[in-house]
Amino acid sequence: MERLKRNAARQNRTLNNYVESVLLDIVYNEPNEVTKAAIKEAKSRKVYPENELYSSAEEMFKALNAEIDAE
Repeated sequence: MERLKRNAARQNRTLNNYVESVLLDIVYNEPNEVTKAAIKEAKSRKVYPENELYSSAEEMFKALNAEIDAE
């Protein structure tokens, strides 16, 4: 409750107004179908690379494309 009060005060809003806006954001900001599918795919993935680090975005995309091609 204190955290909500602090956040409301930071935005110069009443607690009630702040809570209403947060709840409306949750209700109306539902992901689209593409995002839902991506979330479902990520949750169903069984194997995650451990400590995989890339030195560049290009290297990362090459690895992702190789994984997609392997499927």
